[in-house]
Amino acid sequence: MSEALNEALHEEMDRDAGVLVIGEDIAQMGGLFQVTKGLLDRFGPQRVIDAPISEAAQAGAGVGAALVGCRPVVELQIADFVSLVMDQVVNHAGKWRYMSGGRVTVPFVLRGAVSSGIGMAAQHSQTLESWFVHAPGLVVVMPSTPYDAKGLLKAAIRDDNPVVFLEKRLLYSRPGPVPEGEYTVPLGVADVKREGGDVTVATYAAGVQLSLQAARQLAHDGVEVEVVDLRTLKPLDAETLVTSVRKTGRLVVVTEAARAGSFASEVVARVCDEAFGALRAAPVRVTARDTPIPYSAPLERAVMPQVDDVVAGVNAALERVAVEGVSA
Repeated sequence: MSEALNEALHEEMDRDAGVLVIGEDIAQMGGLFQVTKGLLDRFGPQRVIDAPISEAAQAGAGVGAALVGCRPVVELQIADFVSLVMDQVVNHAGKWRYMSGGRVTVPFVLRGAVSSGIGMAAQHSQTLESWFVHAPGLVVVMPSTPYDAKGLLKAAIRDDNPVVFLEKRLLYSRPGPVPEGEYTVPLGVADVKREGGDVTVATYAAGVQLSLQAARQLAHDGVEVEVVDLRTLKPLDAETLVTSVRKTGRLVVVTEAARAGSFASEVVARVCDEAFGALRAAPVRVTARDTPIPYSAPLERAVMPQVDDVVAGVNAALERVAVEGVSA
């Protein structure tokens, strides 16, 4: 995935001279996770900008550049640092198009690595996409494969809205096919990664691999799981999600975010709003525990959802009684 993201940046900077990248250690070092390697040599320091250690300054510079016609991509080394850019992203990037009556656009991409699962401890391991889904005016993306990561990043750079693009650190080294030719993946379109007729599992980012592994295990017991990769959380592709739930009648939502206020709850609510009559039982959420992420590897695994948790969630959905008034 890291190479796919790097290809996307190279291609978009080649295509459009207005695309520039800003962040800590992204130029000479090539980024903490090497996503921006080679960009400095190709495009020079005017477009590949090593920023001081001030996330607020990086995001502010990015929003300002977008307002004057550039298409900046700002990299936060760790996604947890979004807490330092909330004013710039939520109050400025997310609001200018509305406040100007559509006369001003903010084609701004904020990238950040979600680093749970690698022992980065409580202040560097959070999964915080729900903060941005809640903020009007923003697009929120979390890819799960190299193909999707490249295509979605290219689409995000070309979009006239501000996009928060969160990348799971553990997926950077995951291989996958990426075409040689030009392509994009449209924002706001989910993808069915595995078809099945018994239970819908809606998920994104690292949750997709967890869910696919769980689906393979459950298939040995005759349970066919449909895995829907949401890809873009906002705008949510409710049509694909609801179509799947109407087919299976049951829903499990998997996320690595803590449960309280998580995006999993929003997915459940949307399905209940739009397809309550199709549900044969109450939905199930498989999430991280509501606790800071521990530094200890065994404790971190205990806090974060694992394949066995997804299997248990699917089994719980199958065992739950029918929704009152709805035939099982």
